[in-house]
Formats: sequence, C-alpha cells, structure tokens
Amino acid sequence: MPLNGNSSAHKPKRWWVTGLAIAAAVVLLAAFVTRRDDAVPIRTATVERGPIRSLISTNGKIEPVQNFEAHAPAATTVQRVFVKEGEFVKQGTLLVVLDDADARAQAARAQTQLKAALAEVAAVERGGTQEEVLNLDAAMVKARTDRDTAQRNLDAFKRLQQQGSASEGEVRAAQDALAQTEAQLNLLKQKQTKRYSNPEMARVQAQRQEAQATYDAAQEVLAKSNVRAPFEGIVYSLPVKQGMFVSSGDLLLQLADLRKVQVRAFVDEPDVAKLSPGNPLEITWDAVPGRVWRGTVNSIPSVVKLHGSRNVGETTCILENKDLKLLPNINVGVTIVTAERDNALVVPREAVRMDDSKPYVLQVVGHELKRRDVETALSNLTQVEVKSGVALKDMVAIGSSNGKPLSDGTQVKF
Repeated sequence: MPLNGNSSAHKPKRWWVTGLAIAAAVVLLAAFVTRRDDAVPIRTATVERGPIRSLISTNGKIEPVQNFEAHAPAATTVQRVFVKEGEFVKQGTLLVVLDDADARAQAARAQTQLKAALAEVAAVERGGTQEEVLNLDAAMVKARTDRDTAQRNLDAFKRLQQQGSASEGEVRAAQDALAQTEAQLNLLKQKQTKRYSNPEMARVQAQRQEAQATYDAAQEVLAKSNVRAPFEGIVYSLPVKQGMFVSSGDLLLQLADLRKVQVRAFVDEPDVAKLSPGNPLEITWDAVPGRVWRGTVNSIPSVVKLHGSRNVGETTCILENKDLKLLPNINVGVTIVTAERDNALVVPREAVRMDDSKPYVLQVVGHELKRRDVETALSNLTQVEVKSGVALKDMVAIGSSNGKPLSDGTQVKF
C-alpha cells in the first residue's frame, strides 16, 4: 500500500513536466518556423581568384592612314574616267581627266600678262625702255661734249683776261654757259639712276607679283585637270562619271592605301585620364561578327571637345588590314584595356556596395549577413578586384530574389 501510495503521488508531477517540455518545444518550433519564414531569399557569389581587366568601352571610326582626295579645281565637265570604284591602282596611274579648254585659255592670258609685267619691271630696273635708254645715252654723250666745250671756252677766256684781251663780262658769260651744261648733265645722270620713285617701283613689282600669282593659279588648274595616283592604293570613292558637270571644289575621287588603317576612338571625358600610350585596344565590327582586330593606343587626347551630345577625347590606333575588311568611315566598337591583373581576388560588380563612398560587401555567415568593408582596385562592367576585407571562397550576397533590401544582420536563405 505505501508503495502504491508513492506511485500515485508522483504520477501527476511527471505529466506536468512532460507537458511543459512539449509546450517549450512547440514554442521553439514555432519561433524557428517564423524566423525561417522571415528570412530573405538571396543570390550569392563566391570570392574567387582569376584575371581581371579594367576596360573602357566606346565607339570609333575607321580612317585611312594614307589618304588622297582629288577635287575639281574649277567649274568644268569630266572628260574621261579611267578607273572604277574599288579598283587597285599603281602610283602615277591616270585616273580622271577634266575638260581644260578654259583653263588653257586662262593660262595663256596669264602668261601674256606675266610677260608684260616682267618687261615693265626690267624697264624700271634699267631706267626705261630700250629706246628710252638709247636716247638717254645719246643725250648723255652730247651733254658731256657740251660741258667739255664750255669748260675749254672758260679756260680760254681766263687766259685772255690775264693778257688783257678779254673782258670780265666775257668770262662771266663763259662761266654761266659751263654751269648750264653741268646742270643738264646732272639732270640726265639722275634720269639714269633715279628716274622712278619708290612708290612707282613698288607698283610695278606688285603688278608683277599679281601676274605671277595668276599664272601659277592657271598652271595649277591645268595640273589638277589630269588626276594621277600619288601612291598605290584603292579608289574607295568615285562620285563622278564621264560627261558629268562639276563645280569648283567638288569631290572627284578618294584614294587610300587600306592595308593599314587608323581607328579614331571617342573616349568620354571621365575616362580620358586613364589612357596611356601602348594600352591594348580591341576593335569589333557588327558586319563581321566574332572578328576582333587588335592594336595599341598610339596617341592620347590633348583636348576634350563636343562630339554629338558627349564630351570626348579622341585617341588613335594603327591597325593591320591586309585582307581589306575594314573600310573607311565605318563605325566600330572599341574596347581599351587600361590595366589588367592575372591572379586577383574578384567578386561580381553587383556584390560591391557603397556607403559614403566607402565600398563594402555583405558576407554570408550561416544564415545571416555580415558587413565587411573592403578595399577595391581594378574594376570593369562585371567584376571588381578586392584587395582586403574578404578571403578566397568567402560567400557574398549579390541581391535578394524577392526585391527586399539587404543590410548588415539580415536573415537569409538560399
């Protein structure tokens, strides 16, 4: 009986303990389920080692390195066209001939004007025309003879005056005659050396220069009426046809050696300071999918200017184009490698966040996010190099799957 009595006394107590434990378990389970339901689903990435390149992606235009353009020197008609667009020609090949009848007539008139101007200059330099020079020389001979005669007469009258055979008046008359002949001789000498004033000589020289310029211009028109290839290359533009009228300055053809071309890349102002000569450069063209042309930057911008709606600096690169695929004036895609590293710690660009210009990541620790301030280096459109703050194989959050914001301490699930 006592034994049974003890058993009865302890039975309610055991049930009470058991009930309390079950209740605690239910509460814990409910809290866990609630906590799990509140966890934010996320997308993650792992810190890895690998190569990274800092890139500038932009656009550019292909230009010939060695280019020749022929323009009509005057309004005329195209007499002959000897080539076709896309044809390869050698140096010196006759390409286009223009009607030069008017140019020849103008050149002849200009030559006549030039000869007349040169003759006038020669006359000024000699002191007059040939006839004027001969007449002046004859006058000089007569004036010297008259002066010498007047001098002899004066000497004779002076001797006679000393002998008392000539009067003082006769001596004075002989002196006046000598003075007149000397004045005439001096006048003729001045005509020989100073016939033309400085303004007159300047006018004649100006006429000569004008006539020379007119003649040179006429000769240039004649020369440009027969277009020859200055070097071997491809006629890549030929907008004229035989018999076509062209105005002065109209484009006749464009010729270039396309075995090497230049790409002119337009780099946005914030990226200009990243450029250095020798930066690797890659070119793509939508018309040739999968093809990449490679070169290096050979000039960096010296000025930033407006290009459309962008402020850009222009950089250039010479490319080999032996198969002639790249054509002048086409638009291409340009990728410039400003820096690269082979064995860097990298994370996806979306994993790096900014707080007051300080970069950080949210590392996944268990089912919770922990903020880790990081030091970054190179970056591109998809990756960022992390120099400190996380380690290899660490897991970091990229973003939530349901659009909820992520922060330090956020509970997450995968």
